[in-house]
Amino acid sequence: MRPPEFWKADVGGRDAALALRALLTPLSWAYAVATAHRLRVTTPRHAPVPVICVGNITVGGAGKTPIARAIRAKLGPSAHTLSRGYGGRVEGPLRVTPDMDAREVGDEPLLHARDGGAWIARDRFAGAMAAAQAGARAIIMDDGFQNPSLAKDLSIVAVDPGFGVGNGQVFPAGPLRERLADGLARADAIVMLHNTAADTAEAEAPEMQAWLAHFTKPILHARLVAAGIVPDRSLVAFAGLARPEKFFDTLTAMGAKVSEAVPFGDHHLYSEEDLGVLAQMAEERDAMLITTEKDAARLSPEWRARVAVLPVTARFDDEVALDALLAPIRSRMNA
Repeated sequence: MRPPEFWKADVGGRDAALALRALLTPLSWAYAVATAHRLRVTTPRHAPVPVICVGNITVGGAGKTPIARAIRAKLGPSAHTLSRGYGGRVEGPLRVTPDMDAREVGDEPLLHARDGGAWIARDRFAGAMAAAQAGARAIIMDDGFQNPSLAKDLSIVAVDPGFGVGNGQVFPAGPLRERLADGLARADAIVMLHNTAADTAEAEAPEMQAWLAHFTKPILHARLVAAGIVPDRSLVAFAGLARPEKFFDTLTAMGAKVSEAVPFGDHHLYSEEDLGVLAQMAEERDAMLITTEKDAARLSPEWRARVAVLPVTARFDDEVALDALLAPIRSRMNA
């Protein structure tokens, strides 16, 4: 799904955006009430090990997965990841291995599996129990901030500072998954994940300050850093992300020679026709195909061998602040 233009904060004055938002507002009220009710009436169950949730309050594109991977690297191999397996068919609980198919387990769990123990489960509590029984000393949830079934010991909200909370409305009139005040009240910290090409000043924009005015807990800053190099030749870049332009901006910031940038919807499953068109486009431009690590997980081994991949990692500006945030989790892991 690509976020519609009227979700952005800077289109509020357009007549068409205002009219469409007004039509969708009753649905937003219903969505917000349903989410709040589910959170209020569900009694979370506690896993035998500490649980960190890296989620967000907007729909897609905030950078949960690289943040979760960076936190896992901090906590070591005894920390396992847990996700729903969005886009996959398997309900779980299932331990994911890197050689599995994204159509079965989703793309993000395959990235986590490269780092160590990784699990998918529609029932998050059952997934946490399976991970703990397999030796996990801590669990990092990739998404699930609005899922109340599993108790969280630390809830981190990922935010794209270039987008913020958009127009501040709840889905479908806006990008919020729940009422902003409700989400911020449950968050223990916020991580602003800046794109490589983004200016840190984005986080200081007046509208960003406004919605964070009453948030008194830690706000950390991190940025996406390329973990590889780009080929020194013409490139046809493609990405199926909530905000694929972030990948294209990263390539541009690295000085890549991008002749074409082709966006797809988030978690797009590439067909042979899609890839054939991209390959033809690259051939006509004497270029190489390049994509993200997450998109590459959705390609067949044959196509993966034909496409360059640019992996990225989340690097925190203040490692000491991150260590302090994780200190209680580390203490329980070592107890």
